[in-house]
Amino acid sequence: MGLIKAIKGAAEGVLEDQWREYFYCDSLDSDVLVTKGHRRTKGRAANNKGDENIISNGSVIAVNEGQCMIIVDQGKVVEICAEAGEFTYDASTEPSIFYGKLGENIVNSFKTFGKRITFAGDTAKDQRVYFFNTKEIMGNKYGTASPVPFRVVDNNIGLDIDIAIRCNGEYSYHITDPILFYTNVCGNVTEDYERREIDSQLKTELMTALQPAFAKISAMGVRYSEVPAHTMELADALNDVLSEKWAQLRGIEIVSFGVNSMKASEEDEKMIKDLQKSAVLRNPNMAAATLVGAQAEAMKAAAANTSTGPMMAFAGMNMATQAGGMNAQQLFQMGAAQQAAPTQQAAPQEAPAQMAAPSKTGDSWTCSCGAVNTGKFCVECGAKKPEENGWTCSCGTLNKGKFCSNCGAKKPAGVPLYKCDKCGWEPEDPKNPPKFCPECGDPFDDNDIQ
Repeated sequence: MGLIKAIKGAAEGVLEDQWREYFYCDSLDSDVLVTKGHRRTKGRAANNKGDENIISNGSVIAVNEGQCMIIVDQGKVVEICAEAGEFTYDASTEPSIFYGKLGENIVNSFKTFGKRITFAGDTAKDQRVYFFNTKEIMGNKYGTASPVPFRVVDNNIGLDIDIAIRCNGEYSYHITDPILFYTNVCGNVTEDYERREIDSQLKTELMTALQPAFAKISAMGVRYSEVPAHTMELADALNDVLSEKWAQLRGIEIVSFGVNSMKASEEDEKMIKDLQKSAVLRNPNMAAATLVGAQAEAMKAAAANTSTGPMMAFAGMNMATQAGGMNAQQLFQMGAAQQAAPTQQAAPQEAPAQMAAPSKTGDSWTCSCGAVNTGKFCVECGAKKPEENGWTCSCGTLNKGKFCSNCGAKKPAGVPLYKCDKCGWEPEDPKNPPKFCPECGDPFDDNDIQ
């Protein structure tokens, strides 16, 4: 009886699974990341008894915009389609007499029938369709439960300190690699995989990555109060930090990162303002203006003082001014001196440049002190004009070769000049070389004439 039941079950299953299936997925809700595809069956359809996890050869799968479809055969991903449109599965191991060559499909159907008998009429096969939501998943809220370190860099005043800030907002992400997400996250789910199942883990990792992301943003010179205007840079920095865990492991990337508010503690804000104010007073003019303003306020307060008398109040103000060691007039003078210093420094630099400018005449020469001369001795330091090792062309160019480097004229006949053709050594007097080169020992001959 068991064998007869197995034969009957195998035959009915093979016949029921001959129909081509049609898989369709409606628009996925923003809370659903993955859903298992089901074949569409209506009341008038005859294909309502086939196995749910069997996909016959030639079955059609409709893929909508913002979706990605994968086919899993026996636990292995065998097909993927991310383009909207109709996808025909023509590589299934389940034959159908309604698709392909009839003769081959009949033979393959009998083989499937024989295989199912050995499994007591069961299919011994699992084929599934999964649809992934590749749209942007928005509305993921975050907030720092405890202050996060943020580095404040202000190159204008030489400020580089760490403060603690709190921030909150929303971020969005999307699935970029469905195969990685299926393999490492959702697996073979039976119905839907919703984002609430992974949101807690993503939020925790996001808060962990926020600190190094803030470090990258602060290194760009962005102040914490300006971070809401640099959300794209912050999203890129978060993707860089989370790329190994999210992109390479789960196939997820952050699309946008929004900041509702970012606030530092009152102590840190006061400290930054005090440091910036103190740095401004490094400018003598600013310090002098601040001192004048303070003196004016003190004079008003002294004039209005009726308890001790204006004379005593002004005397105390003068004592405080003398104890300070610096008055507004001195500070203004220091500021004027600093402004005039660059002009005074630039003038001497221009003079040597003009003195060192080479003359275009062939008789001029530049001394080591920078003076340009035309005689045999320097007019500034009295140094002797250096001897020319070479020959001067009619165009005024000093040369050492057989032809002028400026006009190409041939060296005029005269006393020959020598230079070792082996090592390049030149004697102090090129007209009277030694018999042998002191560097390489090569004898001086006609080959060494320049």
